[in-house]
Amino acid sequence: MAKAGLYNITGKKVGDFDLNDAIFGIEPNVAVMHAAVKNHLANCRQGTQSALTRAEVSGGGKKPWRQKGTGRARQGSTRAPQWTHGGIAFAPKPRDYSYAINKKAKRLALLSALSAKAGEEEIYVVDELKLDEIKTKSIVKMLEGMEVANALLVTAESDNVIYRSARNIEGVKVIPLNNISTYDLIKYDSLVISKDAVAKLEEVYA
Repeated sequence: MAKAGLYNITGKKVGDFDLNDAIFGIEPNVAVMHAAVKNHLANCRQGTQSALTRAEVSGGGKKPWRQKGTGRARQGSTRAPQWTHGGIAFAPKPRDYSYAINKKAKRLALLSALSAKAGEEEIYVVDELKLDEIKTKSIVKMLEGMEVANALLVTAESDNVIYRSARNIEGVKVIPLNNISTYDLIKYDSLVISKDAVAKLEEVYA
């Protein structure tokens, strides 16, 4: 059975935590993880890029010179792509880059990322990830105790106190469990997750 260190909110190790092999002990599927990350990045694209084609730039209504006899190349408009201030030949236009991948692939990618983290001993379970007040020092102290710098903090529910305590720490991101993604798991070196969140994860995926 996969194991992770169990820590308290001060970052002190208080024991070991057994992880469910159905979630944290599968053989990671790299191809599916890659597909999930590509899908995530594509869905994040705004697609608002836009440039003008020759039909959209102003001017160019008159033929600049007669067709024959000038010794110059024939031209029909001063707004063709080869002219300064002309239109863009294949101008990018607003478009939607998002697409869907099937649920089974998404699920497998997430479990693969979690299993890869467990295999590399990069999962840190916190017995109770809660603070009474917004205090960045408390989160910094906890991460220093774990010897973690670049981390994804996952809470069971949306926790504004934890989020606001950690949002200014470089290399740290706080998300509730229902927002967890393969992309974030791969992007951050370590996964710091509350005991409650692990229980919820096992409830849904085990």
